[in-house]
Formats: sequence, structure tokens, C-alpha cells
Amino acid sequence: MSREFKVIIEQDEAGWLVADVPELQGCHTQAKTMDALIERVKEVILLCLEDAPVDVKTDFVGIQIVRV
Repeated sequence: MSREFKVIIEQDEAGWLVADVPELQGCHTQAKTMDALIERVKEVILLCLEDAPVDVKTDFVGIQIVRV
């Protein structure tokens, strides 16, 4: 059974791509290329799911830009 997760991807000041999976607390990784990042994201999601409760069901609502 496969599941889908939303992934937020940003690029840091050193050029690394950083991915965060908001639905799984603490689930994030980084890589130099998008292909490598996607592979690492898949791996880290599987690892996070091993430690997560079976019924993890959160809904990603969205991203807002807040100006201050």
C-alpha cells in the first residue's frame, strides 16, 4: 500500500536542497540535487513511519506568506 505525503523543499544559503514532510514531525532531509533529494525523502519517510503511530492522519493545510 502506498501513501502520498506533501513535501516542502527549500534551498539553503550553501545551495543544498532541504526537504521537510510536515505531516510527519521531525521528518526532513537534504541533498545537493533534486533526484538525490527525492530518493532521500522516500527513505526518511519510511524511517519516520516506523517510529510513528499506525494511525498517523494529519492534513497538510498549506503554506502562507506572512509579512511583518
